[in-house]
Amino acid sequence: MYVLGTAGHVDHGKSVLVQALTGIDPDRLPEEKSREMTIDLGFAWLKLPSGREVSIVDVPGHERFIKNMLAGVGGIDLALLVIAADEGVMPQTREHLAILDLLNVKNGLVVLTKKDLVDEEGLELVALEAEEVIKGTVLAEAPIVAVSAKTGEGLPELIAAIDRQLDFTPQRRDIGRPRLPIDRAFTVKGFGTVVTGTLIDGQLRVGQEVEILPPGRRTHIRGLETHKRRIDVALPGSRVAANLASVPAEELERGMVITAPGWLKPTRFVDVRLRAIRELPRPITHNMSITFHTGASETAGKVRLLDREKLEAGESGWAQLKLNRPVAVAKGDLFIIRSTLGTLGGGEVVDTRPKKHRRFQPAVIRSLEIRGGGTPEDALLAMLEASGPCELERAMLECHISEAEARKALKSLIESGRVIAVGPEGPRQFLLHQASWNKLVEQVEKLVASYHSQFPLRRRMPKEELKSRLRTSPQHLDDLLQELIAKGILMEEGAGVRLPSHQVRLSPKQQAEVEAFLAVLAQSPYSPPTNLSLDPELLNLLLEEGKVVKVSEEVVFSAAAYEEMVKRIVEHLKSYGKITVAEVRDLFQTSRKYAVALMEYLDEQRITRRVGNERVLRR
Repeated sequence: MYVLGTAGHVDHGKSVLVQALTGIDPDRLPEEKSREMTIDLGFAWLKLPSGREVSIVDVPGHERFIKNMLAGVGGIDLALLVIAADEGVMPQTREHLAILDLLNVKNGLVVLTKKDLVDEEGLELVALEAEEVIKGTVLAEAPIVAVSAKTGEGLPELIAAIDRQLDFTPQRRDIGRPRLPIDRAFTVKGFGTVVTGTLIDGQLRVGQEVEILPPGRRTHIRGLETHKRRIDVALPGSRVAANLASVPAEELERGMVITAPGWLKPTRFVDVRLRAIRELPRPITHNMSITFHTGASETAGKVRLLDREKLEAGESGWAQLKLNRPVAVAKGDLFIIRSTLGTLGGGEVVDTRPKKHRRFQPAVIRSLEIRGGGTPEDALLAMLEASGPCELERAMLECHISEAEARKALKSLIESGRVIAVGPEGPRQFLLHQASWNKLVEQVEKLVASYHSQFPLRRRMPKEELKSRLRTSPQHLDDLLQELIAKGILMEEGAGVRLPSHQVRLSPKQQAEVEAFLAVLAQSPYSPPTNLSLDPELLNLLLEEGKVVKVSEEVVFSAAAYEEMVKRIVEHLKSYGKITVAEVRDLFQTSRKYAVALMEYLDEQRITRRVGNERVLRR
């Protein structure tokens, strides 16, 4: 589905042309009928020879109603720049053309109306004038077609030309995040509130829950129509009428957006690439008051120029716009700014959640240039650099790209080492810019090195202790640690980690103490002395190395003795089904103190289970 929009000076025959093409009068207001002038947006539709249907948005041409024109022109795929043959190019012709240029409406036609009012020579002069005015704009290569809505001459050729142009017009993308900017809201008896707009970026379905932004009110869609036909699913690029449940029409305004709940956050600050029109009457200056138009919305605000003091005619620059009220806008959206002087410029939204920038900062400008570069790769990389690590789902929303686009870009960024992705693939996968990863590695290495320095006799730092000291996303710490281990930055040992370079080295005195301690344990393996004195750090080392097993605060067995005792107890249980503390004591010719400590430890290790005064194997 495509949307065709008219543009051009007042009284150049836009509405009459639409009616001649479609049989539908787009002027719906009584005042429009009486004044014979389009004041607000008008709508119609046309079936082409190819079988394609196009929606038509007819916009007002009078200078006083430019803001109404902007509410409709933002969603069009193909423009008809209308110039009356008996008047030629006029002020709003140029302003509307500048707006089409700023909104990057690349496909279009120049239609010379009222052909019946001029002779061939006059028509040729207007055509030459039209060729001159579209030079250097998005419509520079647009075909020029002359018609007479009154006699019908040229209308078949115009319809055929529209059909041909649509062959080169790409379908609207579907990234699964539908947005319907409201350009009209009204009440239909027996149905309730109906809103209309041009659907972008996703599909809407009957019964679907939706959110109305900026207010954030939730409702659901009771019904959908396009071209006065009921439908179950509305596709991107179509003109849609949506019947909303439980929302009074009086609470809705032009410029509000209907969307899927939860993902889009209204904002009062946007970073933008701003281009001044070629016929700018006065330079755009820092802190200049403007009105901001995007989609169907309009709000006042100020321009903060980030890389220059002023923007001259035809120049481009980076700016942050501070808006008086929130707008529901996404990265990549196109916009126009105006003032009392008329249309000043426009461009593309680069960031909808920016920090307040200091002016003339090279790092800020570089980041904006990357984010505005146009490719999903550039957008992802710059977003991660500017905003820090985040999940893939958030990155897709911030960059306003589809999951397929994100995954393709991410694959390239990972392969080139510019982005590190941790955790399983999916929306929750955690992404880090290479600089953030390097910073994390440096932090981890310092923390673990400090632990090794503080406890030189400990082979490893407990993972939980390391995670408690790291200042990063808690829910992704396990995945981050596994990535650090996989890349060889850390070595994993049981429940701990260490630096690859870390080794425990005992002094001769410490070595002698360890050997003496182990020798004493070996002399009485099942009843080791409980009054032995050994530095706690040395004992911890022996525990880490698996040379001893501490079954209670007092009792420590050699690893060999412990393994032998467990083996014999398990064999006894397999043969007899149960064992008592007294039987354990007699089995190893030890005392009750050791037998109780051992069996309680085996209970903790889930080897045995206590039943009354007996133990059984845990199954």
